[in-house]
Amino acid sequence: MSPCEPVPATKASHSDVSRVLSDDFGVTSNAFLPEQQPLSRLPDQYYAPWETIVSSLSSHIQQQTLRQEVDRLPILSTDRLASEAEWRRAYVVLGFLTHAYVWGGDVASEILPPPITVPLLSVSRHLSLPPVATYAAVNLWNFSSVSPTSDLADLDSLTALHTFTGTQDESWFYMVSVAMEARGGPIIPVMLSALSALQHHDLPAATEAINEITSCIHKLGILLDRMDERCDPEVFYHQIRPFLAGSKNMAGAGLPNGVFYDEGQDGKGEWRQYRGGSNGQSSLIQLFDLVLGVEHVAQGNASPDSYSREKKMESFHREVRGYMPEPHRRLLEFVEGRYPGGLRKGVEDLLVTPSTEGNDGERRELREAFTTATKALAEFRNKHLQIVTRYIVIPSRKENKAKGSNLATASSRLAGDDDKKLTGTGGTALLPFLKQSRDETFRAGDFSR
Repeated sequence: MSPCEPVPATKASHSDVSRVLSDDFGVTSNAFLPEQQPLSRLPDQYYAPWETIVSSLSSHIQQQTLRQEVDRLPILSTDRLASEAEWRRAYVVLGFLTHAYVWGGDVASEILPPPITVPLLSVSRHLSLPPVATYAAVNLWNFSSVSPTSDLADLDSLTALHTFTGTQDESWFYMVSVAMEARGGPIIPVMLSALSALQHHDLPAATEAINEITSCIHKLGILLDRMDERCDPEVFYHQIRPFLAGSKNMAGAGLPNGVFYDEGQDGKGEWRQYRGGSNGQSSLIQLFDLVLGVEHVAQGNASPDSYSREKKMESFHREVRGYMPEPHRRLLEFVEGRYPGGLRKGVEDLLVTPSTEGNDGERRELREAFTTATKALAEFRNKHLQIVTRYIVIPSRKENKAKGSNLATASSRLAGDDDKKLTGTGGTALLPFLKQSRDETFRAGDFSR
């Protein structure tokens, strides 16, 4: 079976589907997480200078010695990285060092020095990822688990390998997403089977698979609801969130031109602007959208100052695919190409064609199952909105006495009485974007329009 062949719909074929997902798209039993836990250290001592700094990252940031330590680093070659796990580890380490360097002072640093720039650009080229701390860097490849059953959905057994702040709050914030990714692992073959079943007019199989999708979304929501257990909103907003910011739409935080990636050879380098890491870069959530046929338009891609203006541009959801690991992007492109419009298109086409004898009940059950699934995903996005309100909107309204310039201080200044001006770490107009995404999800299940 290859990516060019239809995915079978039967339960017996799930092992074949899983094999294709693994071989062609880098999907594991843990969804978009690696099958094995990420490396906690590069084995070659040549890279000890990186590991030494990142192992004490929060202390260097607190003592404001991080930039001096990085400036003294040698420019290390990436030629000694011997496996994909090592390339990923290097990406995590350099991603954390990048954001710590840019945001770890009283003012943002507009220049990223050669000891980070040169190896980071090389690692990023190898992995086909942008040279920033993406969702992959801070979540997918940045965890350890002590679960006796190796269950990565066991949130209480997870710990982040690295944080900027050294707080349990930050580790928990990342690990909630890691647990959700793992919880979504078993549903990915089911989603593809649902699409294939509907394409082959196997309504009972499609309905059963869609009901499983709904159940999985509810389980993800239960994990998301646990955010409050160990992550304090004030700690998140003032201490953690500033380090996750990118360099795009960040003029108010001190980066009007983005960041200059200095390659150290007679002024060689380039000004670059990237989005920061955000859950919008999760391939799992985008896969739910594509499978259900949720259509996102471009308006939410705008910055806070331009949000009210109509723009013809690619949507944020499509743009951030470039921030996902390349095999995961290919899965999204495959699903989008083979099943345009997703389940919604299939259900809609079915509803407008004449029914055959005896299948009216199957059609009704299919439509109800699909509508329930879209409502479940919309409600999941509602939960996210509620978390954003508690963790960003409310703290932004309080007086911020912090010195310097970062995403928290800039957001607080911009917001005032207008929460629409709050900026996400991905550089979007935060609340309008999230509300728009939720409303588009609700609309996917509405066949009355």
